[in-house]
Amino acid sequence: MALRHNEYTSAGAFVAGIDIDSPGQHAAMIEKLNLTFPLLSDPDRTKAIDPYDLADPKDRRNLARIATVVIDPDGKEAWRKVSRDYAERPTEDETLDVVKTMDLSAIHQPPPAEGVPEPGQSAMPFRDLRVYFRGAKFATRALGSRVPEAAEEAAAFDALMDRYMENVVAMHRIMRDRSDGASR
Repeated sequence: MALRHNEYTSAGAFVAGIDIDSPGQHAAMIEKLNLTFPLLSDPDRTKAIDPYDLADPKDRRNLARIATVVIDPDGKEAWRKVSRDYAERPTEDETLDVVKTMDLSAIHQPPPAEGVPEPGQSAMPFRDLRVYFRGAKFATRALGSRVPEAAEEAAAFDALMDRYMENVVAMHRIMRDRSDGASR
């Protein structure tokens, strides 16, 4: 969503991510991924996670399930897609198509407020994301070739990892260009 944030706001959408992480962890994620939208903290799950029934009942920590929820201007849920795991997410096109059907006016969304970055203990550095996705891709290929009944799902996951790697490369270029522009 970060790479296509302007398309969301042009379609009238305010974009935000919500999970249980602390504001410091969110500041680190915003900085690492150069996000153009805020990440909101719901540590006790009372603001959005529980009200939208997104707590993961299988997770002993009661984390939120990965989901995309579109809320209409009246505050009602217009669409949702809850993913099985952290790798599976709706495409930007899928979500944008839903927002565009709402026929909203374009908005201006201010950038996220700056905070003091406090990466979590298991936070992966940005520079490692492409290698991580490549590893996931090749592990899935191996699994798909060993387990024929998983071949179709492995191919879909393989394509998803390609998309993620393309996004990491694009974000790296944006960050490099901004850095080069700032040093001039």
